[in-house]
Amino acid sequence: MKRADLIWTLIGLGAVLLSGYLLYHEVRNISFAELADSLQAITRHNWLLAAGATLGAYSALAWYDRIAIAHLGKKIPWRFIALCSFTTYALAHNIGASMFSGALVRYRAYRSKGLTPHEIGVLIVFCSFTFVLGTLLASGCVLVLQPELIHRVAKVTPLFSVVIGALLLLLVGLYVLGSWRHFKPWTLGKLHVEYPRLGIVVRQLLAGPLELMCAAAIIYFALPAEHNPGFLVVLGVFLASFSLALLSHAPGGLGVLEVTFLAAMPELPAADVLAALIVFRGFYLLLPFALSLFVVLGFEWTQWKSRRD
Repeated sequence: MKRADLIWTLIGLGAVLLSGYLLYHEVRNISFAELADSLQAITRHNWLLAAGATLGAYSALAWYDRIAIAHLGKKIPWRFIALCSFTTYALAHNIGASMFSGALVRYRAYRSKGLTPHEIGVLIVFCSFTFVLGTLLASGCVLVLQPELIHRVAKVTPLFSVVIGALLLLLVGLYVLGSWRHFKPWTLGKLHVEYPRLGIVVRQLLAGPLELMCAAAIIYFALPAEHNPGFLVVLGVFLASFSLALLSHAPGGLGVLEVTFLAAMPELPAADVLAALIVFRGFYLLLPFALSLFVVLGFEWTQWKSRRD
């Protein structure tokens, strides 16, 4: 194991332990019966809406790859892209953003379709940037439209929220301007990054926020209607907690999401918040992870058979 991988593994483990400790103090008075009641209180209609939001999130993630393939000027069947993207993100969300769970899966899959290692590297960077771009755009809009929301996660004034949101939107605007006016490419060491075509950028600006909104909607639909703070608030808290989870490098944001949501939503019973997050973990993390293992086994089986033939 490389030293960098070991360091990130230790950071992720430390984040999980710290979050687990904080979470224990938040939920130690909640019984399993209360949690079960909260899960049973979710209506069938809301279960279906949460499932639909999950499909929307993973469809948007597949769109990330499809946009990257279009940027590279390649043509790969949509079904293959969707399966590759689904497997990549299902593994990465649960295992963590490791080389195995992200880059290696894409490398194995897209090499079989004739992409070069350099093109696969560009694709990986492009998909990551689409996510970052979506996070900046969604966060900027929420901070500007709901400036009082920042009180839930930090003790600062709403004006500070508007300023930060405006700066985030400015960064997105500069990226769009660079594509429109054909700015010079970025050179980072050996990496040569060109601004995509404006049509590609527009698709990035749609796909990134769409995935985040659908993921947040899973939690929103699982929360009770009474005292529900509204979708924009849930989205804002989700963006903050998901960003913290990524920075912590904790697999699946274990504990980080729960602590952040419990702290940011005091108006809701803790059992109801935890129940919504259990639904989120089940639909967005655990079920896709289980299905992705079958996809990987199926892909490796077909590769093995083709080599034998």
